[in-house]
Amino acid sequence: MRIETDIKLGFKDVLIRPKRSTLKSRSQVALDRTYTFLHSGIRWSGVPVVAANMDTVGTFEIAAELASHGMLTAIHKHYSLEQWKGFLDGQEPSIYQHIMVSTGTSSEDFERLQAIIKQHPGLQFICIDVANGYSETFVSYLRKVRKAFPNKVIIAGNVVTGEMVEELILSGADVVKVGIGPGSVCTTRVKTGVGYPQLSAVMECADAAHGLGGLIISDGGCSCAGDVAKAFGGGADMVMIGGLFAGHDESGGELVERDGKRYKLFYGMSSETAMDKHAGGVAEYRASEGKTVEVPYRGPVVERVRDIMGGVRSACTYVGAASLKELSKRTTFIRVMEQENQVFS
Repeated sequence: MRIETDIKLGFKDVLIRPKRSTLKSRSQVALDRTYTFLHSGIRWSGVPVVAANMDTVGTFEIAAELASHGMLTAIHKHYSLEQWKGFLDGQEPSIYQHIMVSTGTSSEDFERLQAIIKQHPGLQFICIDVANGYSETFVSYLRKVRKAFPNKVIIAGNVVTGEMVEELILSGADVVKVGIGPGSVCTTRVKTGVGYPQLSAVMECADAAHGLGGLIISDGGCSCAGDVAKAFGGGADMVMIGGLFAGHDESGGELVERDGKRYKLFYGMSSETAMDKHAGGVAEYRASEGKTVEVPYRGPVVERVRDIMGGVRSACTYVGAASLKELSKRTTFIRVMEQENQVFS
């Protein structure tokens, strides 16, 4: 047993310090990024915001809307081959550059991944998603996927420490997904005591990844557009969002009405709701590590997209960053004291 005494920070623990700016308008800020991925060699351009691979968020409907704004969607892994075909047959070819095929690490997951890629070879992104990216079996599976798909962009996670980011990049990941427990419907920290404040995780993992030529996605903990800006300011190359994209017309989840108001269900993929739906219940050897909430109905997701993009553009103008690429170089964080933290939370 040992204790680390260095201060670790989440998004709510900081604000971004404003600086002089020559920008006249938010409209001058460019949010597009261009990346050439380490192992696949694929070059991609777009707005590096990603809808999470949850069945209430990573839907085909969300993907179609976000793609029109240059954003990405990690499609949840519970769609059938027929559903994939039905969706892609009606889309423009450019959609392939804005969707990720999500997969777990079982043999059935691998067979399904192979079938989807074989059916749609134009797909560029594979997202290998597990709650705990520290196991040797996960690293072995990553190597297996890299060998099978040498020309695809592989995203792997989740982890929160620099040494494991390095391990995953050296094992074939182009992008590492960073975050354990920060999500609004994740209860991992409560059930297990395991986690890492998200901003510090992003900063430390970005440093490790960039040293090897890899990239990171900050996954979880963004409760508002300002948190997305903080994630980019902390060095994230992409930001994955769950709860902010829940409750919309294009989102998954049952629509319910209560006291004259409408809500949509939103739940973690390790919740009892998700496991009842996709695995026949919670296995005896584990506990659920997610919860189910009712999110107020929010209408079309395009309004949320505008809110996020507008907030990040505004953050860039406050620090004089003419592009999203410049934001991390122009960001200075200031710590927020506990009393002020309560005001801004």
